[in-house]
Amino acid sequence: MKNLIGVILTVGVLLTSCSANEGGKPNIVLINIDDMGWKDLGFMGSEYYETPNIDALSAKGMVFTDGYAASANCAPSRACLMSGKWTPRHGIYTVGSSERGAANDRKLIPTKNTNILAKDHLVIPQILKMNGYRTCHVGKWHLNHNPLESGFDVNIGGSHAGHPTSYYPPYKNVKLKGGDDQYLTDLITERTIEFIDTVSSPFFLYFATYAVHTPIQPVKPLLEKYKNKPGSNGQENAQYATMVENLDRNIGLLMAKLEAEGMFDNTLIVFTADNGGVYGITQQKPLRAGKGAYYEGGIREPFFFVFKDKIAPKTQSNVPITNLDIFPTILKYAGVENAGIDLDGDDISPVLEGKTDQLERPLFWHFPIYLQAYLKEGNENRDPLFRTRPGSVVRYGDWKLHYYFEDHGVELYNLKEDIGERNNLVDIAPEKKEELLGLLQNWWKETGAPIPTALNPEYVE
Repeated sequence: MKNLIGVILTVGVLLTSCSANEGGKPNIVLINIDDMGWKDLGFMGSEYYETPNIDALSAKGMVFTDGYAASANCAPSRACLMSGKWTPRHGIYTVGSSERGAANDRKLIPTKNTNILAKDHLVIPQILKMNGYRTCHVGKWHLNHNPLESGFDVNIGGSHAGHPTSYYPPYKNVKLKGGDDQYLTDLITERTIEFIDTVSSPFFLYFATYAVHTPIQPVKPLLEKYKNKPGSNGQENAQYATMVENLDRNIGLLMAKLEAEGMFDNTLIVFTADNGGVYGITQQKPLRAGKGAYYEGGIREPFFFVFKDKIAPKTQSNVPITNLDIFPTILKYAGVENAGIDLDGDDISPVLEGKTDQLERPLFWHFPIYLQAYLKEGNENRDPLFRTRPGSVVRYGDWKLHYYFEDHGVELYNLKEDIGERNNLVDIAPEKKEELLGLLQNWWKETGAPIPTALNPEYVE
């Protein structure tokens, strides 16, 4: 990691060099949905949830079928997105303690978790603010106690809270005045539109409403419709469906505001989610498992980019990308040179603009801790007690390898032939196993990834 002072000096030079071209900079809207699974949207194949506004927005740009979060749960995923760095760089692996689940079920002493993103990690709004952007945070922040300390000029409802106490007033841990009987997502969007009324280009909007995270509290006028609608492919929770549709309605209102103000055509829009859907509430078939697991259902996300005249509409890519790629791609379109900033993702603008359909590089996930299961039966995890045990994962090309620290277990899947990760090929493809394991071991060294080895004295065989 480069010295922070050097980074700030570099960015200061960039600010000076870019200040003469303020009018040409695009607005940037980054939409990061909480706990929305890969197939929780109409354009991704859901036949139960209704998302006409998001579907229409996705059709205006490029959809990625193989888009990932850099972690399977919220705090580390958001830390990766905002810092542009793998989890071992910042040490945020989960929410709260790393000792999740019963002590006598944990064979190893897990790596200690970090709960606050250290200030020496420059994040997206800080860099954009230094380069002439007005910055606004909306909804869930979760990386420290106040997003205004991290480069945002405006904060609408963000804190260290991971979810609201209630979507109906009083919201309690979400500090927003007014609203009367308004559903929280509606009030947050209303305040976001008020922010847009106060700015001229360029602005950065991080739209990260708490929905569709628990508590699952229905939007009452929509509930009867979904109660009377047949479920499909593991998706049948009527209360959750109302939250999805209401979120879609609010994103439609936000886009309509950009259109009405003449801002939409000069706005880069990124849409993704922070981790997979909560298994037991929603499913992503044929993907395996859900939030907290490092099978595809826990990390593969809905993911698309829209930017008129730069990204062709109604396009699709199967290039594997991760939310680590958002930071360098935003910098590219904002006209900020990436000199002096160490980022682990890649600028994917060549893919977005149709200049290439290849991006050869491995993707990694590291989780040296425990995360207990929601359900002990039928959860599709490796075992019924944990969504994941300590381990690492690498995807390279069509192949994906899981490595577990407790028993040195290895699982190897060909995602092109087995997207559901049902057929472990570790004994059939030993050369591929060694290739991916070698990539993973080198990455551990490069990042200084902590590997838990100490035995837990409370563990019971």
